[in-house]
Formats: sequence, structure tokens, C-alpha cells
Amino acid sequence: MKIVNPATEDVLADVEMADAAEVDRAVERARRAFAAWRGVAPGDRARLLRRFAVLVDEHADELARLEIANAGHTVGNARWEAGNVRDVLHFYAGAPERHHGLQIPVPGGVDVTFAEPLGVVGVIVPWNFPMVIMMWGVAPALAAGNAVIVKPAEQTPLTALRLAELALEAGLPEGVLQVLPGEGEVAGARLVGHPGVRKIAFTGSTEVGKQIMAAAAGTVKRLTLELGGKSANIVFADADLEKAAATAPYAVFDNAGQDCCARSRVLVQREVYDEFLPLLARAVQGVKVGDPLDEATEMGPLISAEHRERVASFVTGTPYAQGNCPRGRGFWFPPTMLTPDPRDPAFTEEIFGPVVSVAPFDDEAHAIAIANDTEYGLSGSIWTRDVGRALRVARAVEAGNLSVNSHSSVRYWTPFGGFKQSGLGRELGPDALAAFSETKNVFIATD
Repeated sequence: MKIVNPATEDVLADVEMADAAEVDRAVERARRAFAAWRGVAPGDRARLLRRFAVLVDEHADELARLEIANAGHTVGNARWEAGNVRDVLHFYAGAPERHHGLQIPVPGGVDVTFAEPLGVVGVIVPWNFPMVIMMWGVAPALAAGNAVIVKPAEQTPLTALRLAELALEAGLPEGVLQVLPGEGEVAGARLVGHPGVRKIAFTGSTEVGKQIMAAAAGTVKRLTLELGGKSANIVFADADLEKAAATAPYAVFDNAGQDCCARSRVLVQREVYDEFLPLLARAVQGVKVGDPLDEATEMGPLISAEHRERVASFVTGTPYAQGNCPRGRGFWFPPTMLTPDPRDPAFTEEIFGPVVSVAPFDDEAHAIAIANDTEYGLSGSIWTRDVGRALRVARAVEAGNLSVNSHSSVRYWTPFGGFKQSGLGRELGPDALAAFSETKNVFIATD
């Protein structure tokens, strides 16, 4: 498959796509590697992961350049992403020696638990944040003693392939981490259906997540699913309106809106709605879209021409405000601000592009009702100076990751995942190892 730079439409590489037979061979290699990897002493496993992190750091510029070319990320974002891959590896390098069981008081003997690795784990990665989302699954899975097969998105396999090479260079045994580029309907489907794969960690659309759940039922696979979102950014009248408006575009337009955590519904208390709209419009129009290699660029292109057509289909009529973007080659779309009816698809459906919709609300209860009127529940923001209100609204909004006076969603120290149809399970944080482990209980009679 030809891999294309979304900013220039130039062909970067021609990557062979794995078929079902190659997936079967990869699973067999992983099963053999797992038998030895699970037996590696925790301290040695930790040292190998730290060495992997050091090599990622040494190749950070190379990895960032690959992500810029392959996914259209801005240079600032790509550098942060390479650093995040390094940091996630360092974080989970501390886990093998701390992955403890329990001793539980029981009558008649001693009861202990062990955290056992699952075996072969499949990590299916999307095209929007290829290398960071790959590592969010790979690092804890390896730390827990599993062998991992990564299936990157067809459009964006380059950083995954390079990371697999660095893992081998770091000393990870052959077969412990494999990367198989392939089509979702072929390689991905076989990975999900293979009886030798014990778990799938998938990030992608809710529609495909449901298909994976159904396919995994046949072998009762463990699943972690990070799916779609249509998150709300709630701005109360007592908020710092200037700051809320200035930051709101970057909560939607980061990575050209191709972010499941995008706060693409901005809800503004009615008494300040008319004041807020021009502030937000000015901020939207000020977003700099252009060459991802330019240090001043804040937003790059969409991933493909097909995806650009889908995003454009949500913009009907004249937008309230719209920014600028390059013309000519590349899959560009301007930052766009709408004020649609709350029943409009632009307000209710995940667009996955640089389009933000704004609507008024009357009071706290009304804001919560609008925010929760969606099948999704991934993230969101609350802007207010009232700490009590912030806590009440945060508890009432049905979403897994909320920020107050901020748009932060993901920190590798803390759990990440969604409510409702935004996902199943949690990634990251100290508890991620539990998602890649089984608890074994052992009772030893002393009578």
C-alpha cells in the first residue's frame, strides 16, 4: 500500500500489507517468545524497557519527522509525541518490580494471589496518534510479561515499524514485539478472531469497536476499547471568558480535530452567550494552519481526501466564523465555527475534524442535560470560578476524563477511558497493568 504525506500528497513508501496467513505466523512467533519473556526476571525486564526508552529518546527527532510526514502532525506536536513515547516506556519500566500480588487472611491456611501475564496481546492502533497510542498499549503489556502484536492503521505504519526496530536494538527478544501493517478487514479481523490471541486493545471508531466486541465473543477475549467522543466544553457566566474563548479552539482543532477527546460542543451560559461568540470567533480565525514543518503552524492537514469530504459534509450553510488554510496539494480544511440547532448532525455526531459547534444553556441542570445527551462519554471541560459548581458538574457529566478550567485529557500517570459508547476499560496510570494480567489465587493449607 502506498503511504502518502497528507500535507503534500507525495508518496512516502510502499508498505506490504499482511494477510491472514502472516498474522497466524506472527501469533505463533509471539507464543514462542512469550514462553521465555514471561520468565525474564522483573528487574531484567525493567532494564530492557528502560533501554528501549533511551533509544526512543536518542531517535526522537527521527520519530517526530516520520510522524510529521506520515500523519501530518505539526512539528511541535510530533516532538511532544516522541517524548511521550519515551516517558510512557520509562513509567512502565518501573512496573515489573512492583506488580505485586496479595496475601489474604483466611482460616486454615495461607492465601496468596499472583498477577499472571495473559499471553499474546493484539494492539490495534488508529491513524490519528499512531506512535503514542501504540505505546499506551505496548508498554504496560510488555511490563506485565506479555508478547505483543501491533496492527497499525493502514495509512500510518511508519513510526510503528521504526519503534519495533528500536525494541530489537534495545535487546527485547525476537517475537516479543511485532508490528504487522495490514488492512483492518484482513489482518485486524484475523488478530481479533485468532484463538491464540488473549486480548485486544483497540482504539478507533465506536462502529468498529462494536464489531470487535462481537468477534471477540467467540474466544471470550479480554478487551480494552477506546472509542469515539463528542465532548462538551461548558462555559459558565462566572468563568474567565477571555481565557475560555482563547483556549477553546485548541481543545477542538489539535491534530486538525482528529482527536476523540475534542471538545467539539461548546456550551455557553445564555447570559454571556452573545459576549462569548465574537471572542471565540476571533480565536478560531487566529489559528495558524499550514506547513507542519513550520514552527509557527498550529494545525496541519486532515489524513486523506476521503476524510476531508466527510468533514465538509457536516458544514451546511454559512459558518458563523471560519479561518484560513492552504490551497492546492494536501488535505486541508479551515477551522470552522458553527451555531447549529442542537439536533443538527454537526452538534450530535463525531465529525473528527476542525469544526466546533456552539449552543447556549440556561442553568447548571440544563448544561448537564445537554452535555449528557449523547451516546458518547469520553472527555470534557468545565469553566467556572465556583469550586462547588465545578465539582457538582464534574460528578454529573457522564464522561471518563474531565478538566476544570483546562482542556487536559490524557496524562500517563492517570487512568484514561470513556463512559457509555466511548469505550470499555481504562488505559494508562498505575492500574493499566491489571488490564494485561490475570489474577491467580492460590490457597495453601496449613492444618
